[in-house]
Amino acid sequence: MTIEASNLSFRYGDKPVLREVSFVLTSGRFHALLGPNGAGKSTLFGLLTRLLALQQGELLLAGQSLKKQPAEAMRQIGVVFQQNALDLDLTVRQNLQYHAALHGLSRKQARVRGDRELERFSLLDRANDAVRQLNGGHRRRVEIARALLHEPSLLLLDEPTAGLDAASRKALNKHVRTLCEEDGLTVLWATHLIEEVREDDRVLVLHQGQLLADGNGQAICEAEGTRDLAETFHSLTGAG
Repeated sequence: MTIEASNLSFRYGDKPVLREVSFVLTSGRFHALLGPNGAGKSTLFGLLTRLLALQQGELLLAGQSLKKQPAEAMRQIGVVFQQNALDLDLTVRQNLQYHAALHGLSRKQARVRGDRELERFSLLDRANDAVRQLNGGHRRRVEIARALLHEPSLLLLDEPTAGLDAASRKALNKHVRTLCEEDGLTVLWATHLIEEVREDDRVLVLHQGQLLADGNGQAICEAEGTRDLAETFHSLTGAG
């Protein structure tokens, strides 16, 4: 699924948060949206998920306008926000079934797809456990499994490893990359952590609402005359 963003600008009152941001995401690929806290990443995700209304610019998902054909476009999107959105008192399976019902799936479909995703995340044996009994890394895996129930073409993850330890961050990042490779899923992974990004990734660097770089990570480093992405990120944003 290709995603085209053209001249996206957004303000909170008089404060500009995004400034004429344009990019195209390639179908079936892992894309890293890299930016320090406050760069505008969450605002961009708000626009992509229609939590925020477009003020300026256009968003096309597989050629469909998010503004003109929102229902059809949104059916193609799965999303994991920075803040945990699971009901801690429900079981893992109940959380999945509730989400599936919102997407019009039958109980049988919800069970089959939910168990399939939980098995891929090595969590099927925890299906009947209350979510509050899971650690942070496992809760994140459940959130991603839930986001995939309706079989979207695009998966958006906004700082998905926030609050996780290094081992859990690495495992989650690896699994999402596997989804791209095996399922052809298009992924936009927003982060401020340079260790979650590889130099062969498609990298979009966002800072103070402006897209400062967009391309293969190694090519961006070469264009900036820097040794690696960490140095590039610091050179472009002053962060790191």
